[in-house]
Amino acid sequence: MKKKITFLVSVLALALLPLVWPDPYLLSVVASVGIFVIAAISLNLLLGYTGQLSLGHVAFFGLGAYTTSLLSLGFDVTLWGMTEPLVVTAKPVWLSFACGILFAAIAGWLLGKLAFRVRGAYFVIVTISFAQVMRMVSLNWVDLTEGPMALNNIPALTMWVPGEGVIDLASKVSTYWLVLAVAVLSYLLVAAIVHSRIGRAMIALRENETLARSVGIRVTHYLGIATIFAAGIAGAAGGLYAHTVRIIDPDVFMFMFTIMMVIMVIVGGKGTLAGPVVGGLLFGLLPEVLRGVVSPEIQWMIYGVLMIAVLVFMPKGVVPSAGNLLRRYSAKSMSEQTPVVRRKIA
Repeated sequence: MKKKITFLVSVLALALLPLVWPDPYLLSVVASVGIFVIAAISLNLLLGYTGQLSLGHVAFFGLGAYTTSLLSLGFDVTLWGMTEPLVVTAKPVWLSFACGILFAAIAGWLLGKLAFRVRGAYFVIVTISFAQVMRMVSLNWVDLTEGPMALNNIPALTMWVPGEGVIDLASKVSTYWLVLAVAVLSYLLVAAIVHSRIGRAMIALRENETLARSVGIRVTHYLGIATIFAAGIAGAAGGLYAHTVRIIDPDVFMFMFTIMMVIMVIVGGKGTLAGPVVGGLLFGLLPEVLRGVVSPEIQWMIYGVLMIAVLVFMPKGVVPSAGNLLRRYSAKSMSEQTPVVRRKIA
C-alpha cells in the first residue's frame, strides 16, 4: 500500500510541475530526460530482471524513431529486384507511432532468437554489432533515410480536444505531459510483467539459470519475452524522441545513448522498478543543475566523481540502499519504543 501511495503522489507531483513551474526550458529538459528514463525502464527489464547486459539497446530506440518518422512523412524507395519504386504515403502519426513500437518489438524478437543462443561476452558483442549495423544502414541507405542529411519536419503527435478538434502536441507543456503519460504506462507495464508468472521466471533465470532449467523453466522462451517487451518500450521512447525533436539522423544510434541507459539503471538500482526512474532523473538533470555554475570540464568531473561515489558506497544502487536505510531506521525506532510499551503493560 505504501508503494502505491508513493507512486500516486510522485505521479501527481510530476503532473503538476508545469502548473507550479511553467518555465519552457525546464519542461523541455525534463521531457528530454523523461524519454531516456523510458528507455532505461525498458533496459531494466532485460538487465535487471533477466541479468542480460545489452549494449546495443539503442538499436531499438533508433528503429522506433526511424519507423515512425518514415511512416508519418511518407517515402518512396526502390528495393532490390524491383523495377518500380515502392511508394508509401504519409500515415496518421499515432498509427506510425504504433508501427514503430511493433517494428522494434519484432526486431527484439529476431535478435533474441539469434543472440540467446550465446551468453556472457558473446551476447554483448552480438547486441553491439546489431546496433552498429542499424547505424550503418541509416547512414548509407540515403534513398530511404536521407543519411547524414537527416529526416526533418517530422509531424508532432496529436490529440483530440472537445471544442477544438485535433491539435498538435507541440508545445512544451503538452510534450511534457505526453512523455509523462508514456513513462507511467511503461512503468505500469513493466510492473505488471515483473509481478506475474513471467516476471518470476525471469528473476529465477537471473538468480540461477541452471536451477531454473532443472525445474522446467524454458530459458530461451522467457528471455525472448523480455527482449520483445524491452525492445517495444525502447521503440516507444525512440518514437517520442522523433516526434518531439522532429528531426533525426544516424546519431540516434549513438553508443553513448546506450551507456546513458546503463548508467541510469545501475546507479538507480537494477532489478527495481523505481531504479531507472531515480537514476535517470538524478543523472539526467545533474548536468543542467551544474550548467552555469561551473565550467563544462568541472561538470563532467563532478558527474564522474558522483557516479563513482554512488557505486562505491551504494553498490546495489540508490533505491535499494535508500530502502535498506529506511528499514534500519524503522527497526531502530520500534526497538526504542518496545521497552516503554512493556513498562506501561507492567
